[in-house]
Amino acid sequence: MTTEADPHDERGRDLTAAPDLSYQLDPSGFELPAVIARLAAEAGAEPRALWQNSLGGLTFRLGDRVVKWSPPVLAESLRREEERMRWLDGRHPAPRVLDAGADDDGAWLVTAALDGDTAVSDANRARPEVAIAAIVEGLRRIHTLPLDDVPGHWADETWVGRQPQKLAPRPPIDDPVLVHGDACAPNTLLDAAGAFAAHVDLGDLAPGDRWADLAVASMSLEWNYGPGHDDAFYAAYGIEPDAERIRWYRQLWEAES
Repeated sequence: MTTEADPHDERGRDLTAAPDLSYQLDPSGFELPAVIARLAAEAGAEPRALWQNSLGGLTFRLGDRVVKWSPPVLAESLRREEERMRWLDGRHPAPRVLDAGADDDGAWLVTAALDGDTAVSDANRARPEVAIAAIVEGLRRIHTLPLDDVPGHWADETWVGRQPQKLAPRPPIDDPVLVHGDACAPNTLLDAAGAFAAHVDLGDLAPGDRWADLAVASMSLEWNYGPGHDDAFYAAYGIEPDAERIRWYRQLWEAES
């Protein structure tokens, strides 16, 4: 039987409140960054907006390429993502970096487009069991990557390794793994058959506790597929839910991510 974690932080805020997926998946009302217009012209492709986040970051499809653009405030996050995707090349399914740069207006990261669709597309949200199985498979695969040659500074760069004073001490990490760092459902891609295809949005990849991913991923399931999927998620991963770690990492994610 699942032991439910309290979904609220110490200030009573609901940590399970869903982001506005309609806003993220239907970008509009933005001014096309000049570098995106330039890259589109060079590629001979019409830029198609795929995603926007609440801080002004945008993702575009340009022919056989995908370009992530971030305002200056997010430039460091994009640099971290470039470094991690280059490291993952040949180790784990993820976008292949083709180019990156920055100017006074922002930063950009160009990758080869992948064959796959986000786990929160209309088609995949209509088949939650298939989507959740792919999310679990992706996490199981990334969590089995060896830590031997993971750059040591990564753990200090992301929310996963932080210890805010306002939180209780971190639960002991019994078995460290390579953590995705933003395991929300949209960051898993599925192939046409519904199998795990790749991970995206990897700027917080770092060694840590697998519960940093499991706590956030399970929280994201209700946002995207409705309630009642936690038991199947943990069973598919092969682990019993740990209410203390789920609560702690959700609070850390809310405070620091």
